[in-house]
Amino acid sequence: MTTPAARPLALVTGASSGIGRELAKQFAENGFDLIVAAEDVELDDVTEELRAMGATVAPVSVDLTEPEDVERLTAAVRGAGRPLDAAALNAGVGIGGRFAETDLDRELEIVDLNCRSTVHLAKRVVQDMVARGEGRILFTSSIASQAPEPFQAVYAASKSFVQSLALALREELAETGVSVTALLPGPTETEFFDRGDLTDTKLGADPDKDDPALVARQGYEGLMKGEASVFAGTLTSKVMGTLSAVLPDSLAGKAHKPMTEPGSAEG
Repeated sequence: MTTPAARPLALVTGASSGIGRELAKQFAENGFDLIVAAEDVELDDVTEELRAMGATVAPVSVDLTEPEDVERLTAAVRGAGRPLDAAALNAGVGIGGRFAETDLDRELEIVDLNCRSTVHLAKRVVQDMVARGEGRILFTSSIASQAPEPFQAVYAASKSFVQSLALALREELAETGVSVTALLPGPTETEFFDRGDLTDTKLGADPDKDDPALVARQGYEGLMKGEASVFAGTLTSKVMGTLSAVLPDSLAGKAHKPMTEPGSAEG
């Protein structure tokens, strides 16, 4: 990917599965070439899928919890020989459980990936887009960012960080030609719940989670329209996110607690 082309270029992190994979497909369907980043072997599968859709794709295998890998991804973007038109900073992890019992290393990984690496990569992307005077950035936040989440305390706090960062940068960059959008999915049918030890919760066991393709399409459309925040998914998820945003934190936390408490799926 060293020759400038007429097609725009997008970066998607966490692109190997779930919402990230569907975001990458949205960009491909809408005429973008892609740089896709993830750390697992599924990255090969999504690369082939996107190429079959007509996109030129450069996969970059990275662990974004490592600062040197963030810089390696930055070097790949800057070495593409063409400007980056859009970036979907989507990589993230979560963990459920009682804070007194959950593994500290896994929770620090949440902070490293969801917060620190997002700041690091956003810094590089923003610098380049501002210098060019054009670009679009999508941060994957969550409706969990809108209120305290008992039993997902660190994850929800990390998404509150991402949401605040996205909206602050949106205002800061308003006159630069760079647009910033926050994507707030509700419960979505991805690997998140398995990886985060949440399958024994009412939230994790809910059979009616949102389709990641729907979430990604709404996120992509919001990005292209320049919207500030996109509550994505079904009407139920959108209402859930809106209510979380307007309820006092104490009430919202109590409302969420029965959904995320370990073992609640059996109740």
